[in-house]
Amino acid sequence: MKGTRAAIRYAKAILDLAKDQNTTEVVNNDMKLISNAIADNKELRSLLNSPVVKAAQKTAVLKEVFTNTNTVTTGLVDVLAENKRIALLGAVANAYTTLYDESQGLQKAHVTTAVALTDAMSAKVLAKVKELTGKEAIIENTIDESILGGFVLRVGDIQYNASIANNLNNLKRTFSQN
Repeated sequence: MKGTRAAIRYAKAILDLAKDQNTTEVVNNDMKLISNAIADNKELRSLLNSPVVKAAQKTAVLKEVFTNTNTVTTGLVDVLAENKRIALLGAVANAYTTLYDESQGLQKAHVTTAVALTDAMSAKVLAKVKELTGKEAIIENTIDESILGGFVLRVGDIQYNASIANNLNNLKRTFSQN
């Protein structure tokens, strides 16, 4: 994605500033709010990405929409507008929440299953994440019926594929080689 490295740099800077002001959790809540609002609202996304709308108008709209945010968050909006990077706001918010979770010892585990995860299955997946990485995780479940059964687990750059579709493909490959 265009601007991802810049978004991570802004997020790191904001996290450091929030740590200095002891407001990391408040800013994290603001970033989640911003991220969800941008993801859910097509008009807001198109406003931020529009080359026709001036940065001052974008900033005014954002400050009107996000009135009860921390000063660190409003400062981020000002800096992004000043640097002509306001379109990165959603990416910066996502990067901030990821960095915040990592600083708290949490990570996101993306689990793809054929059906919704039960509580028992979630516990097994969390145990597998702990075994693979040694850290606690938050599970994000995606349903994909094409894997037939089992699960595909992605944590950071680690992928563990325990799907039936993968096992069938491995068997097919083995039989075709012999």
